[in-house]
Amino acid sequence: MADETTENDQHAEDDPDSETTPAGSESPPVDDADVAGAATGTVSESAAAAEPEPVTPAEPETVVASDEPEPVTPAEPETVAASDEPEPVTPAEPETVAASDEPEPVTPAEPETVAVSDEPDDEVAPDDGPPASVDEPGVQDHEPLLRGAIDMFGVAMGTGRRKTAVARVRVKPGSGLISINGRELEDYFSTERDRNMVVAPLKATQKLDSVDVWVRVNGGGTTGQTGAVVLGIARALQALDPGQHQTLAESGFMTRDGRMVERKKYGLRKARRSYQFSKR
Repeated sequence: MADETTENDQHAEDDPDSETTPAGSESPPVDDADVAGAATGTVSESAAAAEPEPVTPAEPETVVASDEPEPVTPAEPETVAASDEPEPVTPAEPETVAASDEPEPVTPAEPETVAVSDEPDDEVAPDDGPPASVDEPGVQDHEPLLRGAIDMFGVAMGTGRRKTAVARVRVKPGSGLISINGRELEDYFSTERDRNMVVAPLKATQKLDSVDVWVRVNGGGTTGQTGAVVLGIARALQALDPGQHQTLAESGFMTRDGRMVERKKYGLRKARRSYQFSKR
C-alpha cells in the first residue's frame, strides 16, 4: 500500500493540472475501492506506454504479368527516289592553245667590233718564233737542281758516292788531263771498263779535251770508286755548264746508285751463301 501511495505522489508531481491540497487543510476521505481502481489504472497506463507499437509490414506492389509479349511495330524504311536514267556527265572543255605554223623569227646577234689600230703596239714583245715544246729533246720546263758548285777561282766542284767509296772532283778549263789520287787514269784503273766509265761524262758533253779533271777518292773497291768518280765528274760538269744537265741526266750520269752490299746473316757463310753441307 505504501508503494501505491508513492506512485500516486510521483504522478501528481508530474501532472501540472492535478489539484494540489494546500498544507494545513484536511483532505477528504478516500475510499479504498477508488484507490485500488486508480492504482490499477495507473499501472496499466504505464505498462501500455512501455510496450512498443506493432509495425504493420507494407504490402508488396502487385505487378500484373502478361504471358503475351507486347507487339513491336517495325520502323518504316526510308524511301529513296531512285532514277533508272543516269545523270548526264558534261565533258570538260579542252584548253585551246593557239599554235602558229609559222616559226618565230630569230634575230641574229650582232658581232662584236674590234677596233684595229694601224699604229704598232709598243708593249707587245717581238715574236721570236713558236713556243718551245716540252716533248722536244734538250728543252727544260724547270730549273735543274745544281749538286755541284764553283769556287772563287772558277773551279767546278762535285762530290760522288758509290757503295762505301767517296770521290771529290775538281774540273777546270784545260787540255784534257785526268789525275786520280796523284796518278794518271791508265795507271790507277787497270781495267778498260773502268776507264771507259770515267771518261763517259766528258765524251757526252764533248769536253774530253777542253777541261782538266783532278780527283781524290777513298774507300770501297775498284767498282765503287769508279761509280763515285763518274757521279762526281757529272756534277762538276753540271755546275760548270748548267745547260748540259739534260744531256747528263738522259745518259744516267746524274743518278746516284743507292745499291749497297747486303749484310752477312747469322748461320750463313755470307749474306745468302750457306756453308757446305756434309752428310757424313
